[in-house]
Amino acid sequence: MTQPYPQSHPIDRERSLLNRVVSPLLLFLCPPFVLLVWYTLRHLEGSLLKLIDFVARLGWAGTWRRIFAPVWLGDRVAWTSIAVFAAFQLLFMIALPGRWVEGPPAPSGAVPRYKANGVPAFLATLCLYVLASSWGVGLFPASIVYDHFGAFLGALNLSALLLCALLYVKGRWFPSSADAGSSGSLLFDYYWGMELYPRIGPWDIKMFTNCRFGMMAWPIIVLSCAGAQQARTGSLSVAMQVALVLQLAYIFKFFLWEDGYLRTMDIMHDRAGFYICWGCLVWLPCVYTASTFYLVEHAPQMPGAVGAALVLTGLFAIAINYLADRQKQRFRASQGHCKVWGKTPKTIVAHYRSGDGREHRNLLLASGWWGISRHFHYVPEWIAAFCWTVPVGFRVALPHFYTIFLFILLTHRAARDDARCQSKYGDAWKQYRRMVPYRIMPGVY
Repeated sequence: MTQPYPQSHPIDRERSLLNRVVSPLLLFLCPPFVLLVWYTLRHLEGSLLKLIDFVARLGWAGTWRRIFAPVWLGDRVAWTSIAVFAAFQLLFMIALPGRWVEGPPAPSGAVPRYKANGVPAFLATLCLYVLASSWGVGLFPASIVYDHFGAFLGALNLSALLLCALLYVKGRWFPSSADAGSSGSLLFDYYWGMELYPRIGPWDIKMFTNCRFGMMAWPIIVLSCAGAQQARTGSLSVAMQVALVLQLAYIFKFFLWEDGYLRTMDIMHDRAGFYICWGCLVWLPCVYTASTFYLVEHAPQMPGAVGAALVLTGLFAIAINYLADRQKQRFRASQGHCKVWGKTPKTIVAHYRSGDGREHRNLLLASGWWGISRHFHYVPEWIAAFCWTVPVGFRVALPHFYTIFLFILLTHRAARDDARCQSKYGDAWKQYRRMVPYRIMPGVY
């Protein structure tokens, strides 16, 4: 059985506000919210004003009957598809070739290991989907996810909430490692999670939910949206082509860099609970694809030259985001014995102590992309998202929700990361902040 979080645990500073206010709100509001997003995009032309009028006319009981009741339990197509998709991803995690990589030491001192085979899993998933939905095979129409998306979200909601409950039970009574603990609040433990690195057999749960389900579902959804537009109009609009190319490129970049993602805040600090697992299983498939979902039936006219400019700008931003992440990864892997932009990098040696009492050494990079600002890589990430979202136009706001959410998420994440690094590295982080004074946008923030 797990023990309470130690008083020095970094979650203590965040837990108070989350425990009292934020976590209960998110637990009860987010599951129905994603269904409202889907219904508004699909049946109300993405208009929040029409949604407000709809609810006012029908009342809460009528809204439940029209929006939630038909889909909240999912349907046979959704449950079957989700089960098959999850089974393939679990199989790919262990069966496809990939190199073994180590994550950073956990608070207990344990070092997690992962099989980084995201690229072959991504390519295999896309090839299987395209082949199975093609005219020659025809196991299902390419538009299947778009056509049943409300039921998909209903089924994902229920399965994710159940998974979080199982993770709570597992973390409390059957933890995979010493990196588990309770805050003393059942509600908050369900929201935040009990374990840092839960595993079931050969499968790492967070790697599965974050990388192999959420991020792998994303390209399938946008491909299905493209298939739905193709079936309805006989062609793909320029706006849809821009959205499709850039999102597939961004997701491919993610899996190319998957071993680096396994060393980010999502994996290193955030426990496996509602916040991460429900977020990746439900929030990501709904919110991240909202603009592409809207484009199926509401694609504005866009000149080819404008579309080409957006694609080139987006690809350039994705490339910079990848190069920045790889730059730090190469720097860390070589222990600073490398060139950054052709020069010897500016390096700060930082020491910290893990929960088992052992002292560790880390290197902070203050050159290259990481000398511009402490989180400069967030700038091209947001620009890329803007490039694949802006083709929806500005007639309604909801299709732009992802870029708004991403801006808030990245700003908050940068602040969280700074606070954790200050607590972890102390004077070394203060020195780094003096060398690199801006947090995200140089000259602004």
